[in-house]
Amino acid sequence: MASATGTDTFSRTISDIVILIARVAVGVTLLAHGWQKFFTNTIDGTSTFFESMDVPAATAAAIFAATVELVGGILLIVGLFTPVVAVLVVIDMIGAWWFVHSDAGTIFVDAGGYELVLVLAAGAALVGAVAGGRYSLDHLILARRKAA
Repeated sequence: MASATGTDTFSRTISDIVILIARVAVGVTLLAHGWQKFFTNTIDGTSTFFESMDVPAATAAAIFAATVELVGGILLIVGLFTPVVAVLVVIDMIGAWWFVHSDAGTIFVDAGGYELVLVLAAGAALVGAVAGGRYSLDHLILARRKAA
């Protein structure tokens, strides 16, 4: 097997930096939305909104969405349990699309469209598929396990 060239190392480093930036950007966005659901709108307010959108089990859905977004956002930022968090975020965003945004008739978020949930789901899926990248706690833990 050939050793990595300087170009390969540089390319991998750039890829890992881009993964880090994407992971943090998606994580911060989710964290903000989870914070909003828990502390600004409160779970009761979020649940009432979900009920108005005919979301089944609105209180449970509000707790699920708020937790996935707040805790999942934090976990994405640090890169811990990234593949699991990614799956939960995609499920959360599918629910947001289905119950809140699919009837808007537009992609644009300013008109109630689904562009934000689409980008968050895609970003989370991509970051999850690469297990958070080299600059993540997931990678650090895996490297330590392999070394032990």
